[in-house]
Amino acid sequence: MESALEAAINEWHASVNDGDLERSARAVGAPIVVLGPKGAGPLTPEQFAEWVERSGIKLIPRSWHPVSESLMVVEEDATWPESTAPTRVATLFRVAGEKVTASLRLPDLKSALELAYICREMAATE
Repeated sequence: MESALEAAINEWHASVNDGDLERSARAVGAPIVVLGPKGAGPLTPEQFAEWVERSGIKLIPRSWHPVSESLMVVEEDATWPESTAPTRVATLFRVAGEKVTASLRLPDLKSALELAYICREMAATE
């Protein structure tokens, strides 16, 4: 049986990979915190949907690494419209209320897991 954490992340992937802008906006919290090669910060669901459209990215999950009840690292194969081959990346997801509230893409699994453990420890000491 799929957990709420997995269900939210699966919905995020499905909406992004389908390029479905309305569905992408519904899959994320208000705001969603993002991190990627072009920067970091909070986006509204509408801004996130615009990014989905602009980027044309597809992220195929390859391995799942639970960190806590609300954090999961997913290793993915990423492609863009101009890609000739997939690039392996890893994304730290945070989920709250059945929506993805953070999507922090890092260049590799080790970096994503290190960030995830730091985030988990910070949350535990709030």
